[in-house]
Amino acid sequence: MQIPFLKRPPQVALVRLSGVIAARGGVGPAGLSLEGIAPVLERAFTLKRLAGVVLAINSPGGSPVQSSLIGARIRLLAEKHKVPVIACVEDAAASGGYWIACAADEIVADPSSIVGSIGVISSGFGLEGLAEKLGVERRLTTAGGQKSFLDPFRPVEPWQQARLEELLSALHTEFAGWVKGRRGARLSAPEGELFTGRFWTGREALPLGLIDRLGDAKGEILRRFGDKARVVPLGQRRPPLPLRLLRGAAAEMLAAAEARAAWARLGL
Repeated sequence: MQIPFLKRPPQVALVRLSGVIAARGGVGPAGLSLEGIAPVLERAFTLKRLAGVVLAINSPGGSPVQSSLIGARIRLLAEKHKVPVIACVEDAAASGGYWIACAADEIVADPSSIVGSIGVISSGFGLEGLAEKLGVERRLTTAGGQKSFLDPFRPVEPWQQARLEELLSALHTEFAGWVKGRRGARLSAPEGELFTGRFWTGREALPLGLIDRLGDAKGEILRRFGDKARVVPLGQRRPPLPLRLLRGAAAEMLAAAEARAAWARLGL
């Protein structure tokens, strides 16, 4: 028999998912990868007296593969442990960030959050003109006609551009299929409007069915689990300083620049 006043309160895992999504999630000031976040998710879903898992998402996107892997792992753990998952968007859940948000049963966002960007992008540089101007000769030998695909020191050939567009279209289909599968009948706008890569504020996204409510993590935890629930904050740890120094300042600066560019695409 358990004495009522000794009854322990339920726990809510608050998992912070912040930064650009990339396979090298541990590099730079912040980042997300399955390798980095999997132990955090495992701990979150195995807390005792677990009432629910809240994902505090703040990401402009990144790798579609890592986004898919993280989303799939969240669903696997949620179904295994049979607990609700709520995604709470902070500054942004865009592109891959929204892919991960759709792993939750419900999505909550601030009225000013950036949500959506359901599309795929590829970017690079063409340096063949610069090499010619500098008098640099490109020497490249391959076995396999497509091994030098989109070499930045050679002009883009029509078949390369067509193949790239084909790959991006396939990834876009995967992304859109995941969103439709997770959001289902809650989506209330035509596909031609939702899946163009456009993003919206949280207030604009609500009537489109991209999110379920306006709010934040603290308010959502209070509303769903009450003021007695114990919140357990969890998130990735930065690598120790010696390891970051070994990686070198140049790598840190490059990762920071890439993250800045990803946020800049959202105007943030």
